[in-house]
Amino acid sequence: MDLLDSMKVFVEAVDRGSLTAAAAACGISPTMAGNHLRALEQRAGASLLHRTTRRLNLTAFGESYYPRCQQILRLVEDSDRLADEQQARPAGVLRITAPVTFGAEALMPALCDYLALYPEVRVDLALCDRTVDLVDEGFEAAFRIGKLADADLVARPLAPYRTIVCAAPSYLARHGRPRTPDDLAKHECLGFGAEASQRWRFSKGTREWSVPVKGRLKVNHGQALRMAAIHGAGIVRQPAVLLQPDVDAGRLVRLLGGYELPSRPLHLVYLHDRYRSARLRSFVDFALERFAG
Repeated sequence: MDLLDSMKVFVEAVDRGSLTAAAAACGISPTMAGNHLRALEQRAGASLLHRTTRRLNLTAFGESYYPRCQQILRLVEDSDRLADEQQARPAGVLRITAPVTFGAEALMPALCDYLALYPEVRVDLALCDRTVDLVDEGFEAAFRIGKLADADLVARPLAPYRTIVCAAPSYLARHGRPRTPDDLAKHECLGFGAEASQRWRFSKGTREWSVPVKGRLKVNHGQALRMAAIHGAGIVRQPAVLLQPDVDAGRLVRLLGGYELPSRPLHLVYLHDRYRSARLRSFVDFALERFAG
């Protein structure tokens, strides 16, 4: 017999004056109610009730045992209520991870808005460009760019991760503006250090370009390439989330706007069983609204 269920039968029997009424209140048969009471008395090693044909009376031991059972049942009820409130209200520490450039440029401003909406949530954000194991490293969610490999995760698609090509007005004043992708072969193009080959791909309608580019500067950091481009060192190809603010401010000029650059899928992923957490649910809803466009 479950101890808490037996205590509940005992308390209901005292409160309602009979085992039959206690059985009805607990949704069990009178026989099962009697079994619970006997199991509780057996565990306690003493009788709890004097049973007559008309009424139930507490024994001397039952007088002491009854209020303690009431207290225990109230504590269990309060604990269940607290757990329900925790599930319903976003609170606690939310651990998420994201790629460096996306995290710093796009996610960070959004997180500030999220924290303002949910004051009881604390965010622990780790920025790295490797694929993080959510289980082994204790993260609740991750933003992932590119093809997904882990089928065990829930993956929510976001807006594709796009790149753009830009240059500073000072560079264009010296070298002119490329009008087609083929023109890039004659320009100083800033290389990203992780690229296996220096070819930039474009498309327009059904036509595609794979242009070999060259340049004297190659860096393995997007922010560093951005700064080089702003200072007129050459043409840069980087994520729109990194360069668009400089385009809006006039520090950079967007080039080849009529041509499409390859985009990569962006997803928010999380574990199936973690979605019960109110803080994760609130963050998933927020991220889908902020980044789905």
